[in-house]
Amino acid sequence: MLIQIVAVGKLKEKYLVQGIAEYAKRLGPYVKLVLTEVPDEKAPETMSPAEEAQVKAREGERILAQIKSEAHVVALAIEGQMWSSEELAGQLDKLGTYGTSHICFVIGGSNGLADGVLRRAQAKLSFGRMTLPHQLMRLVLVEQVYRAVKINRGEPYHK
Repeated sequence: MLIQIVAVGKLKEKYLVQGIAEYAKRLGPYVKLVLTEVPDEKAPETMSPAEEAQVKAREGERILAQIKSEAHVVALAIEGQMWSSEELAGQLDKLGTYGTSHICFVIGGSNGLADGVLRRAQAKLSFGRMTLPHQLMRLVLVEQVYRAVKINRGEPYHK
């Protein structure tokens, strides 16, 4: 199974890079993990709604250019469904069982995801109503994918 994570922006924080690298290493025997970064759109701190929509649209074009047509897309969005770790494991297992070998998770930039990206997604996943930095979400998502793989294999994982 190929798990792709497409995320807006360059990850700079060393502790996040190291954490993601650790979980990527742990996932190595089970799935192929591909992390794809797309450049974020330079924008002023305060924007009008129209300017914000333009920024999201440009980032959305970059995101969509990285997603293969056969990919099952899961967009991380605050308005998405909240899954437990077991439910995420179940979703991954179900997709793999029915022949979907490429799952692409999408993490938007600080302004969220463009409507086009949300329309492309087969599912929208929320990690709760709290706002978390999009850079931190990469680490949280990779850890949860690893946890889901361990659940599906019936292997122990520290709680």
